[in-house]
Amino acid sequence: MSTDTLIGFLTPVGTTVFFVLLYMLTAKLLERQAKGKTDKALIKSIILFCIALIGIVSVILSLPLGEMKGQVSSLIGIVLSAVLGLSSTTFIGNALAGIALKMRRSFKPGDFITVDGIFGRVTEQGLFHTEIQTIDRDLTSLPNMTLATNSVKVTRSSGTFISAEVSLGYDVNRKKIEEALLKAAKETGLEDAFVHIISLGDFSIVYRVHGLLKEVKSIMTAKSRLIGQVIDSLHEAKIEIVSPNFMNQKQVGDTVFIPKSYRTNIVEEKKTDAPEKAIFDKAEEAEKVEASKERMVDLEKKIKDTQQQIKESEDAATKEKLEKKLAASKELHKRMMDKLDEKVEKLDNT
Repeated sequence: MSTDTLIGFLTPVGTTVFFVLLYMLTAKLLERQAKGKTDKALIKSIILFCIALIGIVSVILSLPLGEMKGQVSSLIGIVLSAVLGLSSTTFIGNALAGIALKMRRSFKPGDFITVDGIFGRVTEQGLFHTEIQTIDRDLTSLPNMTLATNSVKVTRSSGTFISAEVSLGYDVNRKKIEEALLKAAKETGLEDAFVHIISLGDFSIVYRVHGLLKEVKSIMTAKSRLIGQVIDSLHEAKIEIVSPNFMNQKQVGDTVFIPKSYRTNIVEEKKTDAPEKAIFDKAEEAEKVEASKERMVDLEKKIKDTQQQIKESEDAATKEKLEKKLAASKELHKRMMDKLDEKVEKLDNT
């Protein structure tokens, strides 16, 4: 084998090794930075993608193709142009949508969202897709274009109003019904409760009770509990929950359709969110990771401020005090970084 042939094969091998090492080193450095920042994940994905693309093109061009190298270069240019053109509505579109969503920060990992009829908690915001955990505990990946082109309902972490609806006949006093519904909302633990009359039908009136739920993590349990309390409160007020159509179609005389009271040994915890913890386990871990990142950002800002104060300070005693404060902050930052690594590893294994 001639020297020229050997060099011809060594060049693409060397190029491959160089870009693989560059990719791995960059990924490691960016991963470390991304764990301490809330806005670095997308930048990391873009940089790694560019390195991979440049590496592939460089390896192809470094092959010993002789006179065909110019044709191959032209072919690569045509292929890249065609790919970019054909994928502009999907690949690039999702990437741009991901960047826009991240900059807008309408939601973050751990938030409840509803988009295109899908309800769940966000577990991951990627460059091309957003992953949510639905009420059956499964993970659903939504293209970022879907979130950018559809209305996204975000449940506020500070609280949200939940409601229950019931249809009752005209023969029951409206005020009596509203009183029972407000009692149900109070028993559920909701605040600022109120009742709306939704519609007047041919045989019944539709009532809807609303209440503010402060602990949104238990939203599914709270909705179920509210409906249960509505049933119990109406029955305690001697109000039948049956449609007049049913009463008119069946000769039942003076029968009252209210079940007898039932005693149970099961103690209902009013503020438990155990079902939600099991359903949204990955989203719960993602929220903890996001919160840790935000705390680290605040701590890093304090470290920079302290370093600046040390530079500007001329008093020796003050400077010494600030240096001790800086050392303690750096030690805390190290411990927080280690804990964050553990949380990220746990999230990846969930």
